Amino acid sequence: MAHRLLEITLPESERPRLEELKNDSAIVLWQEDTIHSGLLVRILISADKSESLLDEIEKKFNYIEGFRMVMLPVEATLPRPESKEKEEEKELTPEEKEEQKEKEKTAFRISREELYSEITDNIKFNRIFSAMVILSAIVAAIGLMRDNVAVVIGAMVIAPLLGPNVGLSFATALGDFKLAKEAFKTNLLGVLMALALSIAIGYIFGVDVSVSEIATRTSVQLSDIILALAAGTAGVLALSSGVSAALIGVMVAVALLPPLVTFGLLIGSGNYQLAFGAFLLLATNLICVNLAGVMTFVIQGIRPRTWWEAEKAKKASKYSIILLTVLLIVLALLIYFSQTN
Repeated sequence: MAHRLLEITLPESERPRLEELKNDSAIVLWQEDTIHSGLLVRILISADKSESLLDEIEKKFNYIEGFRMVMLPVEATLPRPESKEKEEEKELTPEEKEEQKEKEKTAFRISREELYSEITDNIKFNRIFSAMVILSAIVAAIGLMRDNVAVVIGAMVIAPLLGPNVGLSFATALGDFKLAKEAFKTNLLGVLMALALSIAIGYIFGVDVSVSEIATRTSVQLSDIILALAAGTAGVLALSSGVSAALIGVMVAVALLPPLVTFGLLIGSGNYQLAFGAFLLLATNLICVNLAGVMTFVIQGIRPRTWWEAEKAKKASKYSIILLTVLLIVLALLIYFSQTN
């Protein structure tokens, strides 16, 4: 796991309370400088252990005037940080055991704050997002009509729907309704833009429904549900561990963009019965990706810092999982009866 550099500015009077953090086993390097406004503290820490330290620092100093904390990515550091020797095991209290379990959940991901910063940047509806949606829809439509898998994959790499969908799952896990509203709005507008453009392309150029890349996306199988759940889970795991957004985009887009564009192309060309099958696939994939995303974030221990916000987030995640599961069951039944008739 990579490292992060924390830079913390504090008044000089807070030095005694700052000393209490020095014994934290996650800290690799400690350096203090006196500046005109007080103290500038730099801490080098493993990325997977940064969240607990961030929470502790925020809890101690958040209401102190002059406090500011900045986290920076570290490409490399020399000499290489040595891992701390494992402390002798001791009997833990129930509270300490619970705290230990929470730390284990965050052991293989980057901090909540890093995820929040990255996701909020990717859910904004602006000109860049709109252009990416238009370009990805055009590339996907061409790839589907030409039966060219490589071109379809190229559209997935653009991945405009990655941010809003992962953002919606993340906001649900945090119980952040403002973030969820923004992610949902951006996701909806992106879907409608891609759909409208796909309908126009299908109307103008027509569609050969015998083309393999299109025909395979006009019906839903059990494997498609498993694929969407796997794509959503893999996408969130990759994002939370700091993997390239392009790789995550391919994982998520494989379940979203091709069926969306197929749905639009078939509507535009007048193939409404086949379009209904593509719509069922799209709806199933959207539900599965978001269900898998919420569950993965919850399992990874993504939650607000304060206990009252955590309770709200727990309820939001619970209701969201129940709702998405019910919708998936309804869609599965609809798919079953549509195939038997």
